[in-house]
Amino acid sequence: MTVTFLDDLRSALGPGALLTDPADCARYLTDWTGAYTGTAQAVVRPASTEAVAETLRLCAAAGVAITPQGGNTGLAGGGVPLGDRPQILLSLDRMKRIRQIDPAARTATVEAGCVLQQLQEAVAAEGLVFPLMFGARGSCTIGGNLSTNAGGSNVLRYGNTRALCLGIEAVMADGSVVSDLSGLRKDNTGYDLRDLMIGAEGTLGIITAACLRLYPVPLVRTTAFLALRDVASALTVLNRLQDASGGLVEAFEYMPAPMMRLITGYHGKRAPMTQAPETGILLELASTRADDAAPDADGTPKLQALVIEALDGLMEDALVEDAVVATSEAQRDALWELREGAAEAVFALKEAYMFDISLPLAAVPGFVAETDAGSRALGFEVYTVAHLGDGNLHCTLATGEEQDWAKLPVETQVASILDRVAALGGSFSAEHGIGQSKLSYMHRYRAAPRLAAMRAIRQALDPAGLMNPGKTIPDL
Repeated sequence: MTVTFLDDLRSALGPGALLTDPADCARYLTDWTGAYTGTAQAVVRPASTEAVAETLRLCAAAGVAITPQGGNTGLAGGGVPLGDRPQILLSLDRMKRIRQIDPAARTATVEAGCVLQQLQEAVAAEGLVFPLMFGARGSCTIGGNLSTNAGGSNVLRYGNTRALCLGIEAVMADGSVVSDLSGLRKDNTGYDLRDLMIGAEGTLGIITAACLRLYPVPLVRTTAFLALRDVASALTVLNRLQDASGGLVEAFEYMPAPMMRLITGYHGKRAPMTQAPETGILLELASTRADDAAPDADGTPKLQALVIEALDGLMEDALVEDAVVATSEAQRDALWELREGAAEAVFALKEAYMFDISLPLAAVPGFVAETDAGSRALGFEVYTVAHLGDGNLHCTLATGEEQDWAKLPVETQVASILDRVAALGGSFSAEHGIGQSKLSYMHRYRAAPRLAAMRAIRQALDPAGLMNPGKTIPDL
């Protein structure tokens, strides 16, 4: 990488857009987990789509690779450079403008560097909500959410980030700009570049803006923590609650006893039940209907009364053993603080291996039972938290109290679990992307014709292989 190239970048992008001092670049070059650190000749911070385009044009001419980065909250190493080829890291952290909120159309058009929570607070002032929900929302960005097709706790009702996006603006590898931010619900004019770019982790181009779906703010929510008879009961419980409420369940989160003990111990918080249930579920329903928010004679909102009635029936059928229903916003917040504290508690473990897997819903109970029993028999502790309503499980293998991680069959058990996931028709990456950490699994668990099609698409859009090299799609 020549001095001339960096001078050209500095000249094109203006002051403050180019960082070359190692001390200034350091925070961009290590990911949130601390597991991945890369090197780059510079960190580029464009402030506009045209500046991104000019950066990519200069990189294409000089043969310099680009690693795009959003909020740097990823868990798979996709947002930090890999390898020793000449490359820059392109951060979108200056492109955080909310270009438009359209309350009538219920859309928001935002730049890729907009922090998720920033968008949510802005649309809340209009009585609307952008319902993507997970613990990193205070630092993750919309561009990163789209590039990894992020999920979270509300996928059950609203879908992944892909389902919340109506259109994108993106800069391709040659510096050309493609843009469709009109917010059309229907547009059947050939290949959908939006869906192609979402989930590509910056390997096909860089998303610079998006038009997103918004929803009305719920007038009432009912949040509860349940003790279920067993995991096999979960789908019946979920479906009964969906049927009773007309599909108002937003979250159905699996939080079994070992995970609850880990979270409460790490954060020093009280559990919702005196004894953590073996099958714990954090449940939330929400409604925008005024009738559901209206209080009955006892002052209980109709939605909450409906949920309590449904839970009474589930208890009579011995599917639910106990339930704690939040009766205030403070109690609701306390329940969600436990769920959102799971990642921090897991990452504090000294030695661990974390899975981000998804399974057909019917396969979940058997898989959980087999994985827990088999792993514990080998000396592992198993900590699982899951978006159970959509089949996404975050299982963590860790050491028992008297176990030495180095002596445990980690690689063998990881391979065994992933083989089981594949045999059940599941996925080894549900919502965190491939990045660097799961690249080797693509060869093992994805058919050759599928990989060939992905490589052909990448070759067509990025023939020089400059966009986020070494990530997502494995080399031959």
